[in-house]
Amino acid sequence: MQTETIVYIIIAGIAALSLALFQYIYRSKLKSKLRYGLIILRTLAIFGILLLLINPKFESNTYYDKKPTLVVAVDNSESVKYLGQDSTANTALNAIRDNSDLNERFDIQTYSFGRSVNSLDSLNFTDRQSNISQVLKQLGEVFANTTAPIVMLTDGNQTYGSDYSFLSNSIKQPIYPIILGDSTVYSDLNIKQLNVNRYVFLKNRFPVEIIANYNGTEVVNTELLIWSGNSVIFRKPIQFNASKTSEIISTTLAANSVGVKTYRVELSPLNNEKNTVNNSKNFGVEVIDQKTNIALVSDILHPDLGAIKKSIESNEQRSVSILKPQEYLSKINDYQLVILYQPNNSFNSVLNEVRKQNLNTFTISGASTNWSLLNNTQGYFNQVITNQTEDFQPNINRNYSTFIIDNLDFSDYPPLKSEFGNTEFLVPNDVILYKTVNGFLTDQVMLSTFEINSSKHAFLSGEGIWRWRAQSFLETESFNDFDNFMGKLVQYLSSNKKRNRLNIDYKSFYNGNDDVIISAQYFNKNFEFDDSAALTIIIRNKEDDSVREVPLLLNNGNYRVDLSGISAGSYDFTVKHNTESIAASGSFEILEYNVEQQFLNADLDKLQSLASSSAGKAFFGSNYSDLINDLITDNRYATIQKSTKNVVPLIDWKYLLGIIALSLFSEWFIRKYNGLI
Repeated sequence: MQTETIVYIIIAGIAALSLALFQYIYRSKLKSKLRYGLIILRTLAIFGILLLLINPKFESNTYYDKKPTLVVAVDNSESVKYLGQDSTANTALNAIRDNSDLNERFDIQTYSFGRSVNSLDSLNFTDRQSNISQVLKQLGEVFANTTAPIVMLTDGNQTYGSDYSFLSNSIKQPIYPIILGDSTVYSDLNIKQLNVNRYVFLKNRFPVEIIANYNGTEVVNTELLIWSGNSVIFRKPIQFNASKTSEIISTTLAANSVGVKTYRVELSPLNNEKNTVNNSKNFGVEVIDQKTNIALVSDILHPDLGAIKKSIESNEQRSVSILKPQEYLSKINDYQLVILYQPNNSFNSVLNEVRKQNLNTFTISGASTNWSLLNNTQGYFNQVITNQTEDFQPNINRNYSTFIIDNLDFSDYPPLKSEFGNTEFLVPNDVILYKTVNGFLTDQVMLSTFEINSSKHAFLSGEGIWRWRAQSFLETESFNDFDNFMGKLVQYLSSNKKRNRLNIDYKSFYNGNDDVIISAQYFNKNFEFDDSAALTIIIRNKEDDSVREVPLLLNNGNYRVDLSGISAGSYDFTVKHNTESIAASGSFEILEYNVEQQFLNADLDKLQSLASSSAGKAFFGSNYSDLINDLITDNRYATIQKSTKNVVPLIDWKYLLGIIALSLFSEWFIRKYNGLI
């Protein structure tokens, strides 16, 4: 308590006593001993009231011991079991978790990881991918402000995410890898990487690039083969030695028929080669007979143009041409969709021709839009012209039902600049995004779609969409989420398919380690999204005719099913409503490939580098007892005594109010009882 507060309390005590003496000694004629009791009661009441006004604060310190945290993360991916290290991992984990000295010195927290990080419940070593960089990032962030060395039981073979060897400088904790795997070097051939486009066009030849690797010191000869079914369509002999351990093989293959075509690349195995699984790899392409051509018409230069083109062309089925208005008029019949970017005076002929031919359009407005022209040349919407701009942020309409929107939240996306004032729609429309201002949701449309006279249209109010694509990359380290959203919007606008009550979204083929996700939307007879429907998917394996039935679950406004666990092969499927005669069908293929079985050894060099650069140390799986001894004897991990200061103001002490009330009541009662009032 401060000296100034103590002085105030003393003054308050003197003042309270003085006032009580003045009341019952100087002014009162009461001569009995009763007045001394009244003086005490009055002094307590006044002193209590003055204390509440001063409100002194009392401090109390609580001391406790804080042990450092020992973070133990175990690789639960298939590669650990494939290398025969699952029992070693379990033994080392149990030894660390059950060691009494470690438990006395550390607060031990255990996690498992594959593609994501989870609290450790049990280990089954069935995760199909491993993301070591993700577990290091997350644990580094969670324990950033504490002493928490990280023990990782892993083979170091990462199959997903960014390279973890560059993360040690950003994680402020020592890292102790327990290396699960053999350090012996064996002669091994493997397909390191295979590059091929997902989509190709009929009657074209498509490029295939293969990177073949060799691990060994002897001179070896092999042959690279590309199979289509039971036929070899390409072969090339290759020789490796100690100095030539890699070769890039490029070729082109013919696309002669429409549909999904699968191939297998194979390296002929060496004699006594230990791992031959990584000698082959399957790949697929979808052959299509035409490409969707899209015209992006603009009379100004803007970063949005490049972002839109890049986003749409991320799907090889689509091509975007950026054209001036007069250029577009001369090629108008070459395109299935026209994007009108910020129409101005030079768009007069374009807008009239688009309306005359009833073309599908995607109109994007902004600060350079001539709204007088746009309002007069179409009858779909009308903008209040204020000649002022405003920044609006997006808010997604989860009830949007025209096509499936996945993975995008939009709540953290930057604002777009558009005309201040309301946009009135003159035709029925489905809103994808509403405008928000300073966090307040409005009923104004930012992005909407509508259909008129068998043509489809979309309208986006605002320029700056390039920032949305950049934000998508910042959040996920990939443009995929935003590009998929734009792809679905363009697919809807460029298609003349009629709207169905049951829509499904899936890929024609999936690589072996892809997530096999199928999404669906179901609408009632008024085409309103029905979130209480019971949908089921029936999957039939074309090879053995086995049938599997799985319910679809509602997730973020869509019905979804995750089929990632099913085996490789070709499948037909039907999504049906359980009580209505409505269904939608499709087919897909899963290519056989297990990335976790491509490794022969633990990545010793990378794990040792990670340990040394983070001030930790690497240990082999059989030497976990040395790790335990190092952790116990390391002076960096001492128990720290901490204190918690608790500051309590007197006004929070409810008993003082009771004392004041009791004193005043007692004084009044005594005086009343003795006839003094």
